[in-house]
Amino acid sequence: MVDQLSVAGVPDLGAVSVELLGSHRFEDGEGFPPSYRRLVRRAGFCRLFGLWLVYPPARDGYADGWQHRAAHLTGRFRASYQDGQVEGFDWMVEPDGDWSLAGRLVVFAYSENGDALLWDPSTRRDGELAVWCSTGLNALTFLGASLTDALPRVRELSGPFADDASADLECLAPARTDG
Repeated sequence: MVDQLSVAGVPDLGAVSVELLGSHRFEDGEGFPPSYRRLVRRAGFCRLFGLWLVYPPARDGYADGWQHRAAHLTGRFRASYQDGQVEGFDWMVEPDGDWSLAGRLVVFAYSENGDALLWDPSTRRDGELAVWCSTGLNALTFLGASLTDALPRVRELSGPFADDASADLECLAPARTDG
């Protein structure tokens, strides 16, 4: 399914850290899911379905990469859910999640309206990770056992943004951090 997504623009693959794309390891000792690696190789820094900013590993000198923006958003997500658990806001893990899941999830894409696409690194199957959505960092919805399985739901969640997008994947120019 990832290979069938339409692409607009030319990816700036020179800004992607191919080394980190291949060498990063999650707690299970395994790397990025194959579907994510294919998406990054096709579109680099991109917007998925007109809404979701996908964060690939970035080379030094570039902002908004996996190790920068996605790591920051993962920390923010986890802090929000830790606070919610302390406050007893059980609705935050509904409809499909629980508090232990919230502590494991890792952001890999973030919408322009404050929603997150996340992986559960404890669910690896055939190299792929389960995909979840946190709407406004206030709900947990299971989208699929892999990015490929989740894409139809992600497109549905994107609504009019996907309908108005020039392509499923819009290549973006990554921001430089070194001037």
